Amino acid sequence: MRVLAIETSTLVASVAVVTEEKVEGEFYINNKLQHSVLLFPMIENLFKTLDIDSSYIDAVAVSKGPGSFTGLRIGVAAAKGFAQGRNIKFIGISSLDAMAFMQVGFDGIIVPIMDALKGNVYTSSYKFKDGKLERISDYEAISIEEVIERFKHEKVMFCGDAVYLHYDKLKVFDNFYFSTRTSNYPRASALGELAILSLLEGKEDDIFTFSPLYIRKSQAEREYEKKVGKKLE
Repeated sequence: MRVLAIETSTLVASVAVVTEEKVEGEFYINNKLQHSVLLFPMIENLFKTLDIDSSYIDAVAVSKGPGSFTGLRIGVAAAKGFAQGRNIKFIGISSLDAMAFMQVGFDGIIVPIMDALKGNVYTSSYKFKDGKLERISDYEAISIEEVIERFKHEKVMFCGDAVYLHYDKLKVFDNFYFSTRTSNYPRASALGELAILSLLEGKEDDIFTFSPLYIRKSQAEREYEKKVGKKLE
């Protein structure tokens, strides 16, 4: 099985081609260029470098979030279009899952934290058990203070873009550890590997009903609700 993986949930854009045996190739760009500008040239150049075309791809995996609302929409739209046009399998994988998966070998609790603005983070928590990643809490958006209070007595590995934002608050705890820069953002290669594991178990998503995991409403939606005094459904 060969999967094209697309990760656009953060400022980083990455695409990868992954099989059951290896990561065949990955492009990873972190220079704040818009995903709408980067994404398709990255895919095209990756295929060219690997000397393959779309007929070699059996499934498309995409980050389903949480993360940047705009980035997620761009990635999901591209992945849906690719899957529908070629009538291949489609699956969404959480960006939090992908980051946690990249911390393999850590024997404590893994806590990805992504910036959700105004002192809040998107997060969940994980542990590796018998070599397999297990999620041990729900996906949620909470304050960084609540994260610290919850884990202040645990051995924890933090990863994600919010680590840099809240490092001064986190570094005072000797039991808090921090991911390397190479593993601090979700990567398409990790997303692709998780996708293959799920696809081999018979799991996939419907491109017509799938939507990103936002966790909370966008700022525009919240401001509109505040203005009109009525919640959007």
